[in-house]
Amino acid sequence: MATISAHGIQASLPQGFEGRIFVRPRTGAELTYPVAQFATFALPSAVGDFGSGAVTLMGSSDVFVTLFEYGPESLGTRLFARQGMPRDLAPADFRPTVLRRGIPGQSGTQWFFTEGGRPFTLYVVLGSHALRASLVPRVNGLLRAVALDAVTAPAAGAEAGSPVAATSLPARWN
Repeated sequence: MATISAHGIQASLPQGFEGRIFVRPRTGAELTYPVAQFATFALPSAVGDFGSGAVTLMGSSDVFVTLFEYGPESLGTRLFARQGMPRDLAPADFRPTVLRRGIPGQSGTQWFFTEGGRPFTLYVVLGSHALRASLVPRVNGLLRAVALDAVTAPAAGAEAGSPVAATSLPARWN
């Protein structure tokens, strides 16, 4: 089992997953925060924070997961009132209408939450809405293997650039 860790996010990748954790380079005065992406398929090098450029490559048995951190101004808002990352999703939590880009057959869910004084969104795409009963346990296995450290120092734009990446894919997928 491969483990990745950066920017206060750690994940022990279950078999069949790959992942990366990074902070996008700043553009002008923009503040950027950590993003973690996980998938059961090879992630292309250029992927949007919420999967653009990747979700179109998914097969019906694939999953894509993003943890996207927001800035401290989001703390205490209603949107981020939920305490703790969801780690036990149900098939009923997924709907085709939640997708940022509607791709026929796919399904998604999105959760806003705060953990360790850090505001995040969890965004998950399933390759097949019809197969969600078999795909959601794989997602939950990943979510249970993710740890989020409490905020200790400003992360905005820190160490932006190259992602920390690892894979736990079977040899045929590497």
